[in-house]
Amino acid sequence: MSGPSTSYRVDPLVWGHGPRVFEMFVEPTCPFSVRALGKLDALLRQAGEDRITIKIRFQSQPWHMFSGVIIRAILAASTLEGGRETARRVMGAVAAHREEFEFTNHCAGPNMDATPNDIIRRMERYSGVALAQAFAVPDLQSAVKWHSRYARQNGIHVSPTFMVDGLIDPAISSGDTVEAWMERIFA
Repeated sequence: MSGPSTSYRVDPLVWGHGPRVFEMFVEPTCPFSVRALGKLDALLRQAGEDRITIKIRFQSQPWHMFSGVIIRAILAASTLEGGRETARRVMGAVAAHREEFEFTNHCAGPNMDATPNDIIRRMERYSGVALAQAFAVPDLQSAVKWHSRYARQNGIHVSPTFMVDGLIDPAISSGDTVEAWMERIFA
């Protein structure tokens, strides 16, 4: 059995191709990030792919104990057939089963006995995407580090945080409607 391939491409998590750039800094198990990610399709549909470019960026948070493992697995999924859509399927599976990837009160519960391999297997089971081999590609850490550096360089500290054309907009919240987002994005 051969080891993981080092020939891969991390597909950017970008939808749309318009001039207005909306970046969502998220942590995949954060309930507020999950709520924001759930609005991606509606925002793209209402704004129009030719008017907006939506970019998903990861903001790992240490109180979400498996954050790093989950983010790496999602980026690994983007290297597989289907690229960003495969990654999106994995993100959706995590969101739909969020409690199985979290700790009770961020410090207790059944996940205290879970290993990273357990988490990857759960992600595979719920998404139907075989992630383990892509996850094990050592060079994938470059993509993980890029997301971390990019967030830090832009002063991102929590998720979700939203940027419009390179500027953080603290008035945008995951609890807002898509219409409210559009008012801020296209102001």
